[in-house]
Amino acid sequence: MNPANELGSFLKSRRSRITPQAAGLHPHGRRRVPGLRREEVADLAGVSDIYYTRLEQGRAHNPSDAVLDALARALRLDPTERAHLHDLAHRAPGVRVSAVPTSAGPADEEDVPVRDGLGRLLSAVGAVPAYVLSPAMDVLEANDLARALLGEPIGRLPGRLNLARHVFLDDAARGLYPRWADVARQTIGFLRFSAGRRPADRPLAARIAELSAHSEEFRHLWAAQEVQQKTHGTKSFRHPVVGGFDLAFETLTLPGDDGASLVVFTAPDSRAHDALRLLGSWTAPPPAPADGEPLGTCAGHERGANG
Repeated sequence: MNPANELGSFLKSRRSRITPQAAGLHPHGRRRVPGLRREEVADLAGVSDIYYTRLEQGRAHNPSDAVLDALARALRLDPTERAHLHDLAHRAPGVRVSAVPTSAGPADEEDVPVRDGLGRLLSAVGAVPAYVLSPAMDVLEANDLARALLGEPIGRLPGRLNLARHVFLDDAARGLYPRWADVARQTIGFLRFSAGRRPADRPLAARIAELSAHSEEFRHLWAAQEVQQKTHGTKSFRHPVVGGFDLAFETLTLPGDDGASLVVFTAPDSRAHDALRLLGSWTAPPPAPADGEPLGTCAGHERGANG
């Protein structure tokens, strides 16, 4: 992605979704563009028509924070969109994130180590699913319950489990997420926000290129310029073993871990609680046999058989 073109595309997409009435304007006559005209955005933001046009065309560089904040107000951006606007405008010159695939192979993967302390933390919260997620949506580490919930890529997709690949390239995802379209939009929003924040991230650029090459739905949604931060929310599941339920999730940024975050799911109701408990028992290892007992039997079964 060319930073200047990305900034212009984002501005254009945001003004196209705002009607003049919503912006407090009273237009007259026929309009040839959806949403606001360039001169209307410029007037609302208090900048010249020429300068705003240059911004959309990628010919104006280093807009001030005051100008960006004025544009954010005029375009009615939410906090995530405002942050994304600043990220796009303040990229270093010459920094690019390519969304054009250079090969038909899978995206590059780097062996990103996870601190021992995080691994112990994931094990400690074993009663609920939890995993460490990279900006490119690689699952760097997960506890057993999270692996049972999301499934493993073995036999379906090569390499480490990546949630973006899982959503767009793994047929099993459409069965796992009854609201797949919502999950797909959230995934795109997270990747686009990450790309704006981390323009030189090679694994992230490679993931976007791979998905652009292999998924028409990804390309269509990517072009919509939506951005989201997955800080918290609710996700619906339809698990092949334990059925349907909803889980709440919280995403915690991990300072000093190169943009990684910790995602923890919790059960908001009794249905979800029972599903997680059943899923946990399904994934639990069999009990160890008592001393001197043949493998595969337990003392309780022996007592029941003998009366």
